[in-house]
Amino acid sequence: MRPDLLTLAAGLVERQERFAFVTVVRREPPSSARVGDVALVTERGEYHGWAGGGCTRSTVLLEAMRAIADGEPRLLSLSPEPEGGRRPGVVFLPMTCESGGTVEIYVEPVLPAARLLLFGNSPSVRVLARIGHAMGYRVDVVDPDAAEADFPDAKVLRSPAADGLPLGAHVLVATMGDRDIEAIEAALSRSPAYVGVIASAKRFALLRDALLARGVSSEALARIAAPAGLDIGARTPEEIAVSIMAQIVERRRRSAQAQSAPEREQPREAVDPVCGMSVAVAGARHTAEVLGVAYYFCCAGCRTKFLAEPARFLGTGSKALRS
Repeated sequence: MRPDLLTLAAGLVERQERFAFVTVVRREPPSSARVGDVALVTERGEYHGWAGGGCTRSTVLLEAMRAIADGEPRLLSLSPEPEGGRRPGVVFLPMTCESGGTVEIYVEPVLPAARLLLFGNSPSVRVLARIGHAMGYRVDVVDPDAAEADFPDAKVLRSPAADGLPLGAHVLVATMGDRDIEAIEAALSRSPAYVGVIASAKRFALLRDALLARGVSSEALARIAAPAGLDIGARTPEEIAVSIMAQIVERRRRSAQAQSAPEREQPREAVDPVCGMSVAVAGARHTAEVLGVAYYFCCAGCRTKFLAEPARFLGTGSKALRS
């Protein structure tokens, strides 16, 4: 893989941005791609690297953006004569242009790591930080007295300043009566995916009343798991940490199943009026405007044909976008 793509990917990961790698795994001439060619596609439709030109690039861009949106990898087979579903798990895409050749491309989305935000410095918090790191979470710990040596795989924050906390994190408040209210308020202000509090039902009832008095909504408080963790009879710090992580996984998977594909933001598409291929609007390199309507093309050849005889293609019912 090209070093510049690795550098670009590292920057996107650090900024918590979605992207996809596309890799050529098979080709037949006269395709211009070669096995091992790699490109990187960002969520905004930026295309870096090489995985084939012309119609291949346009199709790969669209499919990569779909993969970024739904988080699912796919194996694409682009050919003038697709095999029509003889191989389960392969997405067959007809190449209607004149470029010829067959190319198969693996699209792998890279999504931001899930975030785990821990308030406190108890033994259970230290264990949970290790478990979260082992499971691929990006871990932040908020405690003014936490020793970085106790959290080698986490970022230690001294202050719960809301603007320094991650958005959409899975949060545990385990401050054991010290700054509980401030920690819960800070967590709720960052649109958390999960909030758990290590507290007895009696103590959390007192916290709930205090938070209501400070203006926190009852709906937000109703989403808090208190006491945190699944009821597995946990007693030791290790068992408590396991029960909390199990609850986080349960909530996370349940939320993912409840979110249907149409609810996820899919890439905007248009149809090439010349060849009929779908084209991602974001990142499209070949466009034209006729009578205030924008048209998008899979390659320069289709655009040239269109501009030579627009009337020939405008009655096809193709999808275009008004500028």
